[in-house]
Amino acid sequence: MAASSLAVEVAFALPHKQRLVALSVPAGTTARQAVTLANLPELFPELPEETFSKAPLGIFGKALRHPDTQVLRTGDRVEVYRPLEIDPKAARLERAKRQASGQ
Repeated sequence: MAASSLAVEVAFALPHKQRLVALSVPAGTTARQAVTLANLPELFPELPEETFSKAPLGIFGKALRHPDTQVLRTGDRVEVYRPLEIDPKAARLERAKRQASGQ
């Protein structure tokens, strides 16, 4: 691998399917560009492309405030976050109601 390229990974997961794509990208590649290079819409054809092009991103579990300008370093794992299906507060409230009613 040339000194001007970086080894990075892009990760995305659904409850039933996960993918980790290893890439060699040019130095200066941003997190958003790496997601595009990973070609996730081809790996997850059941999802609209916007799922990946507009999704929030993180690196090793830390959300990125500016994924379009965050330059990657060798070894970074870019994570593509899915939108929440239910608000966490609402989910906790529902669990508390079920526990209180004895279910």
